Amino acid sequence: MEKRYPHVFSPFEIRGVLFKNRLVQAPPGCFFSGDDNGFVTQQFVEYFRQYARGGVAVCNVGNCTIDINESNDEPRQLQLQSDDCVQPLKLFAEMCEIYGCHGSLELTHNGKDTAPEKIGRAPYSCSSYITVAEEKRAAALGRAPVATEEMSREKIKETVQKYAAAAKRCKDAGMKICMVHGAHGNLIAQFASPYFNKRTDEYGGSLENRARFACEILDAVREAVGPNFVIEYRMSVEEHHPDQMHFDEALEFIGYIKDKIDILHVSAGLHDLWGEIYYMRWLLSNYTMDRCYNVQYSKVIKERYPDLTVCVVGAIKDPAMAEEIIASGAADIVAMNRALHADFEMPRKYANGREWEHMPCLRCGNCFRMASPHTAKLCSVNPIWGRYKDYPDAKLPKAPASKKVAVVGGGPAGVEATKWLLQRGHDVTLYEKGDKLGGHVRDAVGAPFKRDLRDYIAYMEAFGENCGARVLLNTEATPEMLNAENYDAVFAAVGADPIFPKVEGIDLPHVHWAPDAENGKVPCGENVVIVGGAAVGTESSITLGMHGKKVTVIEMAKDVAALHNGAGMDLMLLSEKHGVTRMMGTALRKITPTHVVAENIDTGEIVEIPADTVLMAVGLKPRRAEAMKFADCCNATEFFIIGDAYASGDVKDATFHAFEAARFI
Repeated sequence: MEKRYPHVFSPFEIRGVLFKNRLVQAPPGCFFSGDDNGFVTQQFVEYFRQYARGGVAVCNVGNCTIDINESNDEPRQLQLQSDDCVQPLKLFAEMCEIYGCHGSLELTHNGKDTAPEKIGRAPYSCSSYITVAEEKRAAALGRAPVATEEMSREKIKETVQKYAAAAKRCKDAGMKICMVHGAHGNLIAQFASPYFNKRTDEYGGSLENRARFACEILDAVREAVGPNFVIEYRMSVEEHHPDQMHFDEALEFIGYIKDKIDILHVSAGLHDLWGEIYYMRWLLSNYTMDRCYNVQYSKVIKERYPDLTVCVVGAIKDPAMAEEIIASGAADIVAMNRALHADFEMPRKYANGREWEHMPCLRCGNCFRMASPHTAKLCSVNPIWGRYKDYPDAKLPKAPASKKVAVVGGGPAGVEATKWLLQRGHDVTLYEKGDKLGGHVRDAVGAPFKRDLRDYIAYMEAFGENCGARVLLNTEATPEMLNAENYDAVFAAVGADPIFPKVEGIDLPHVHWAPDAENGKVPCGENVVIVGGAAVGTESSITLGMHGKKVTVIEMAKDVAALHNGAGMDLMLLSEKHGVTRMMGTALRKITPTHVVAENIDTGEIVEIPADTVLMAVGLKPRRAEAMKFADCCNATEFFIIGDAYASGDVKDATFHAFEAARFI
């Protein structure tokens, strides 16, 4: 039988440890231990079961501290400082083994990044300094900033042994691999960085000296775990800060550790600069950024060190991308995190030829809010993620009786309702008046950086073609049509209309909805004013700015950050790059054939902005009345208005609304 994605699904062996394929889960934060003492619970095991069952070769758990009394920056963080953790850890290791998967913990000491309030003392680091994060924290708490404490040689030796002891506890729990966290500005990275490391002894100065701490840790870990255990080392090979470690130095650093590790995990970025341009961007890329952005580094590392097994992470969204990376020789293993949140069954779907079912990650950043596995709406495209208690098989159970259901509207809410209704075993007909599925999502993909959302449109189209529902395109549903079919239930997902505020001049011929101009559906002049500075207005302004238009955005809100999700900073940067003028705290008052008249809501100052095109991006109004036309086409309790027709929102809102309405039908 010919294997699909032969490089991705090729087993390999390291130190006698067999890995079933080359897809691994990148380490998420360990918010899910559920034990205030930092020990694994059954809740934790069931959360990671989603990924193990989905087909990855390794389930990594992020930020597992080697000493909770010194390194403590997450609630319910796993701790590995005592033998008491071993027995609970066996639950995790054994669960992974059931699915032919390996459990692995990311061994961490975050050094400078623990707040003094958490541990009752100054945090340790390679040198003494005050971080940007601590300055902001101290100001917020009304106290003086606390400098880190430089680790003595004795403290260094003690910490090295803590890493070794933590790795040994992983092995004692039945694991065959662990990850030493040397990336993202954690303690090992602090020693390696010329920005943080100001020591003048054998641990500071030259790169060889700055690499000494990492080398001693890796040697001690190997001695503790023995030869038949895999050591993975995570490294930010480019820290994306002018004064931090860059790739040329990272390449040399790898030379010092390569014979001490089995896998190099290539990451980038750091998390020490709160709110600044470099903060977290390269750990949590958003939809405006490149995909596979660390592959450029892993490729060079493989060329420089061809015998080193290299894993790469960073906006790699599916096994097709992974196949290309591995086949090209740019890496041996590919790690994903958010893409697996969006679809933890993705490896199995691709291996079994069910790519059409794959739900693509939007890189929206919503999942980074995950304070607990029960927080609502963790993932924009996967409403079942994290709900393992209710749905242990990651599927909706079959309904007691199959019903005949109509879904009116083929946007995200309609498509998702169809999916979950089919899982319940119902007979579904989807009506879409246009010639394609997608709804208003199709209006939101004009910007060249909206590739992730274009993937979502492709998913909806592929699902409609393959799911088994009766999908009727170019068919505008009517109550008469539905009544003739005698449906048991009806879902109205008819969407929403753009809002045009009631101001003088709103009906002039040069006034349009912003996405229509962005997508070339209506003519657009050279001087453009966009009313509304949230995502729709900002993205439209960037696209038009790219086309050379002179764009001004007016927005009543005063705080830019309040308008945007995780991509907000990058949207602002792109706006500036393409010459967009933003006027915050400004309200539209009047539109003339040649100008927009606006008012500063604080000062009352009136301004006139030249405009031969005026674009609205102030929101959507639900088509509630249109939806209600179908209310009498089934029993009253079986009629649902979902998605934008109920309340305008984004893909996440539509997805969850559809799921909640469909899951009990």
